[in-house]
Amino acid sequence: MKEKLERYKIFRILASIYRIKAVRILIPIAVIGLVYWEGKRELRQISIGRTFRELRHLPVEAIVEIFAFSLFSVAVMCLYDLLIRRHFRLKVGFWSMFRYSWIANTFNNIIGFAGLTGAGLRTLLYRNSGISASLMASAVVFLSPVFATGLSILSWGIIAGWLPVGELMQEHRWLVFAVWGMALYLPFFVLMQRSSLFAKWFNRGEGRTPWTTVGVSLSASLLEWLCAGITFWLIAHSVLHDLSFTGIIGMYTVAAIAGILSMAPGGIGAFDLTILLGLERMGFPSDRSMAVLVLFRLFYYLIPWLIGLILSAFELGNTAKRAVDNLDGGSEVPLNVWQRLWRWPGQFRFLSDLGVWALGKLVLISGLVLLISAATPGLLYRIKMMEEILSMPIMRISHLLSVMIGFMLIVLSRGISLRIHRAYVITGILLLAGAIFTFAKAFDFEEAIFLLIVGLALWMSRSRFYRKGAALEIRSYLAWYGLSAAIAFLYFWIGSHVHHGWFKHLPTADHIHGMFGWRRYAITALIGLAGAWLLLTMMILLRPNRKVAAAAGPEDLGKLRVFLNSNKGNLLTHMLFTGDKSFFWAQEGRVLIPYARARDKLVVLGDPLGALELVPDAIAEFQQYADQYAMAVVFYQATPEFLPIYHEYGYRFFKLGEEALVHLDQFTLSGKKAADLRSVRNRFEREGYLFEVVSPPFGDELLKELRIVSDDWIRGRREKGFSLGWFDPDYLKQAPIALLKNPAGAVLAFATLAPGYDEGRTMSIDLMRHRNGTPNGTMDYLFIKLLEWCKEQGYGIFNLGNAPLSSVGKSKSALREEKLASLVFQYGGHWYGFKGLRRYKDKFMPEWEPRFLAYPAWVSLPVLTVDLVRLVSRKVRER
Repeated sequence: MKEKLERYKIFRILASIYRIKAVRILIPIAVIGLVYWEGKRELRQISIGRTFRELRHLPVEAIVEIFAFSLFSVAVMCLYDLLIRRHFRLKVGFWSMFRYSWIANTFNNIIGFAGLTGAGLRTLLYRNSGISASLMASAVVFLSPVFATGLSILSWGIIAGWLPVGELMQEHRWLVFAVWGMALYLPFFVLMQRSSLFAKWFNRGEGRTPWTTVGVSLSASLLEWLCAGITFWLIAHSVLHDLSFTGIIGMYTVAAIAGILSMAPGGIGAFDLTILLGLERMGFPSDRSMAVLVLFRLFYYLIPWLIGLILSAFELGNTAKRAVDNLDGGSEVPLNVWQRLWRWPGQFRFLSDLGVWALGKLVLISGLVLLISAATPGLLYRIKMMEEILSMPIMRISHLLSVMIGFMLIVLSRGISLRIHRAYVITGILLLAGAIFTFAKAFDFEEAIFLLIVGLALWMSRSRFYRKGAALEIRSYLAWYGLSAAIAFLYFWIGSHVHHGWFKHLPTADHIHGMFGWRRYAITALIGLAGAWLLLTMMILLRPNRKVAAAAGPEDLGKLRVFLNSNKGNLLTHMLFTGDKSFFWAQEGRVLIPYARARDKLVVLGDPLGALELVPDAIAEFQQYADQYAMAVVFYQATPEFLPIYHEYGYRFFKLGEEALVHLDQFTLSGKKAADLRSVRNRFEREGYLFEVVSPPFGDELLKELRIVSDDWIRGRREKGFSLGWFDPDYLKQAPIALLKNPAGAVLAFATLAPGYDEGRTMSIDLMRHRNGTPNGTMDYLFIKLLEWCKEQGYGIFNLGNAPLSSVGKSKSALREEKLASLVFQYGGHWYGFKGLRRYKDKFMPEWEPRFLAYPAWVSLPVLTVDLVRLVSRKVRER
């Protein structure tokens, strides 16, 4: 019964880990699925070709009007920042505040997550002006409930009949509950703002929120949503004509509520389908309604976000990174329920490097712009004008080259986000070439200007691209191969469908069909895809990060032996002679950091070797080396002595288990506790078993016999490595071997020894192997004789090895992951004998010393655990 209760605890902890993730995923899926079910008939009627034709017919004057008002609508949202600037008396200039507001709001519109993207970006951006994270945390928490109040006011307009929505809510009754729920948020907000509890938590003890501040909050939010609705009305009026202003604002309000309930980024899916449902009830065809949505997403979301991307590329950098480091250092910030739901402030890690991330996404968008421009036919008068200046073959070659460059930019965008210098150089050249060719193919100067702006932003940020390479698994490259293939298919599909829906209505169809027929789209898609794959293959073959984890060769091992003559080792130093680790010599060769690569991590085995006072600078040097290849540094089996040093570098810790250290001056077989061990020793000596320690060099016959014992013990299992030794003749020749022979002189069991390289103070057990069918107590007797032999040789400590997960998570205040590890230790005997191993080593009365995993705060512990398991279980090779 007790075991069932403990297993229930394991499931309860696992459930608590994944509950929040499930909520974040299931709510958007449920709302979007509901709206899709309601509007699937309208979706089937959409033709992308006819939609693009509607977009092309929009007058230039209307485009300019929509563009200007959409930028004004986004600029209106700076009223929120004016509000917190006044309420919290933030010392920030107006222009800086406007930039911060634009970046935060446009990213929040695109990415969403219940306002947390904007909240996180504001915290990072305002640090540029010296505003503390704790003060900004209070400001953004104060601001987070304000955003929806304007929508709540508009909801009351729908209920009162001032904003009619026609038959939309009558046919889809669930929208009635959504509108009423949003409307009731207004009185809740007012009561919350005036409550003493809210004042205590978020007003820094300055009393209830003044009525004037509440009024300003409501006005700012109402103006934001009203301007967004007017932008939508301008677009709908330009495309559909003869529309009721109040009816469109009401429909926009209902769609916005559906988008908020979905929690999807930008309300995508739920908002769009609700708009399609509403316009269909007004009698407009789905193609023209879809054109309205495309224009609204373009002018209100995408274009302002592109401007925000460019601003953020210059605004965010090392200052944002330091802000995250300070947060990781443990400074407490107040969190509201939304932040806890979305696991804030862990999301800051994504935002910390947003400047370079933004440049990468600008390059990705540049590639997509080239492909969309090539997939959608240019305006006829432009084509004729370019045909007079150039020739049709040159225009066709430019069309083909712009497609190839588009695919290559998509592939290179990942390298830009990773700060790789070679990707920066190639991307700069391709952006310039792309601007030339997209201009030459059909006088598309808009796309050319955009590419040149991205190229300029990239050039101005050139100092950020310092990395030589990045650690990407083959699976990542395969994903990019698949993504580029999917984009190629999408390019062909858009081009052929736009061609079909566009040209059949035009008298010049035959002329343009020869230039943009569907076969030409297929050919250009294949050629562009081949170019992108060629570039990707070259990046794989020439990637410089291969050498970052090259195993130590004979020269390095010789240097290690010389190093150990003048420097102390540790309990894991002997593992370095297996030859599967890489050596990083820091501080001019005075500090050794042994490591191995596990995906995008460099895992250091134990603590650095060398003078303690040199270790901090050596760690910084190694971190800088790893950063050149976009890798994280992790310390595996770290000892308590070095934890303060790791802590200074922002590391977090997870207890891996404990090391069993027997103090030989205290080891004895006398007394009641050692009665079982005495009995084992007496029995084996009485029966004539022989113990012997042999030192290298070893004869071939002995190694062959040991190989037979080892193979008998392994029985086809794979040997483990990294922190464990394995049967390799070259490795075995580095240290003494303890043998246990039966009365006939045949080797029954053996154990290899691992010196501590600490002036003869410590000896460790390494490989332990025995034949099948050995008598009970065989390994006990081998350990007893080893301990006695080491005591006779003058050693002070004998290391019996590690007990994984021992004494982990016992405290009530332990980390959630450590509590889960404790339950695995208690009831994971089916997979590994955790408790049995601890109990076995306890027989020799050791002192238990903890061992830790030190990892950067931004590294996911579950992912790191999987990487470490793969590293230790990696197939080993004999030299």
